[in-house]
Amino acid sequence: MNDMSESQLMARAAWLYYVAGLNQEEASQRMGLTRARVNKLLGQARETGLVSITINDRDVGLLPVEEEIRQEFGLDFCLATPAFGLKAEEARGALAELPLKAVGMAGARFLRDELSAKPDAIVGTGWGRTLANLSRQMSGANFPRARFISLMGSLTANSAFNPFEVVQALAQATGGEGYFLPAPFVADTAEDRKVLVAQRGVAVPLEMAHRADIALISVGELTETSLLRRQGMITEQELAELRLAGAVGDTNGIFFDERGRPVDHSLNRRCIAVDVADLRRTRTVVLAAGTSKTEATAAILRSGFVRGLIIDGDTALALSALIRQHGSAVPAQ
Repeated sequence: MNDMSESQLMARAAWLYYVAGLNQEEASQRMGLTRARVNKLLGQARETGLVSITINDRDVGLLPVEEEIRQEFGLDFCLATPAFGLKAEEARGALAELPLKAVGMAGARFLRDELSAKPDAIVGTGWGRTLANLSRQMSGANFPRARFISLMGSLTANSAFNPFEVVQALAQATGGEGYFLPAPFVADTAEDRKVLVAQRGVAVPLEMAHRADIALISVGELTETSLLRRQGMITEQELAELRLAGAVGDTNGIFFDERGRPVDHSLNRRCIAVDVADLRRTRTVVLAAGTSKTEATAAILRSGFVRGLIIDGDTALALSALIRQHGSAVPAQ
């Protein structure tokens, strides 16, 4: 085993444990490694997406909540993961990744089903930690005719949830093709945006994004702790201006109010991404993870352009409570 790479060791440990049915002690003996080493390899296999675990959660018990949300916002479907019952401090601490991973897993199952039905689909993707988790769960899928295209320009920071990285991870996991918009997420001015999107290198993939069969997007809350602020994509002043304009959330460069309508702010004219009309034309599915995004999720669902929702159980329950608190949330026309 000494001449094997880390990835080979992970694959062998995963096969012995998950496929052959050996326990960790038996696998460690077979591989000539310590049990602790095998345990670490199995953990790495899950984290990297080498092992993708699918759980049939149809019997968990949130079907009434799913149906309530679906009917309230006029969706084609709503899929909720099991509720974890996280306390506020847990949701901000070590367990904060649980909803992201759960929604990522459910989103991957949904995407596998969609690609099985239409193997040559064009899948538009946004960015964020939830979509990064989804891409890790697609390992082992085989859809070489699928095309993945980012629905927005790239962030300057290099991270696993950059649109470029999400697209590349999905293409690599499925054997499909990945395309991205070779332009910044935010142009300096509205005039600069017009110049950039007119360039052939940007116009061609943007046209593909306009024709996406499915759009997988996430939703962000507009706070100082939001991903956009932590990544430095918007300034403290811009955040304050957006809030003053009535913005409560964002998705793919669209900053929207409590009814899901784009607010009047220069960022909505400077971001290089598909617009609301494009999202309305395609089958747009929102992935929402974390109760801090409850109000932003309700707002984007009121927009009327969302067709489906994949959400963690805790946030689904919080959204249900919000619906009952504020009454009707019929999508804006």
